[in-house]
Amino acid sequence: MSQIDLSGFEQKLLYKFNNINILNEALCHSSFANEQNVADMHDNERFEFLGDAVLSLIVGHILMQRYPDIDEGSLSRKRSSLVNESQLATVARTIDLGLYIRLGKGEIQTNGREKNSILADTFEAVMAAIYLDGGFDAVFKIIDIHFLKPLDFIAAPAANHDYKSRLQELVQVGQRAMSRYSVIHESGPDHDKTFRVQLKVGKISTEGSGKSKKMAEQDAAKRVLEILKKE
Repeated sequence: MSQIDLSGFEQKLLYKFNNINILNEALCHSSFANEQNVADMHDNERFEFLGDAVLSLIVGHILMQRYPDIDEGSLSRKRSSLVNESQLATVARTIDLGLYIRLGKGEIQTNGREKNSILADTFEAVMAAIYLDGGFDAVFKIIDIHFLKPLDFIAAPAANHDYKSRLQELVQVGQRAMSRYSVIHESGPDHDKTFRVQLKVGKISTEGSGKSKKMAEQDAAKRVLEILKKE
C-alpha cells in the first residue's frame, strides 16, 4: 500500500521522524485497518495506550515545575483540564491532525476527522510515536511546545475563563433564550469519569467534555462564546 507524504505534518508537529513507519501506524485508525486486506497492518490503539501514559507523565512533570507550591489535588485538577478529550482535540486541531488520520469509509462519511474522540486518541498515539522514535527528551519538548498556550490559559486568573458567567451576561444583555445545560453522556470508572454536556442557547447548540460536570459545562459555554464572537 502506498504511503502518504507526511512531511507537511512533521513541519506542523515540529518533529522529524527517524522511522516514518512509526508515524504511519500512529495515524492508522481501527476503521481503516479493518477495511484493508493486509496481514501485518496494525491500528493505533496500542499507541493510544502508551501515549495516554506519556502525556499524563509529561504534563504532570511540567505542572510540578510550573507550580512548585500547590498541592496534589490542585495539580491533578490542572492535569485533568489539560489532557481531557476536548483539550487534546483542540491541540490536535492546531496542527491539522485530522487531515492526516487514515480512516475507514464509514468514519469519513460521518465526518470522523472532526470528532473529538478520534482527534484526541490519535494525538495520544502520535505522542507515543515520538516517544518510541526519539525518546523521552524529544517527546517532552514537543508536548511542552504544543501545550504552551493551554498551560498559560490555566495559569490565568479564574475570572478570565469563567465562561458560564460571561455567557449568562451576554444572554441577558442580548435578550436571548436562556442557556440550558444537560448531561448527555458519562464514561469511565467512578473515580475517573468523563462527562459530556450539551448546551443550548437559542438556536445555538454545542457540546463540551470534562472530568466533572462543571468543567464540561464550562467547555460547552466556551464553544458558544466562540460562535457568538464570530457572529
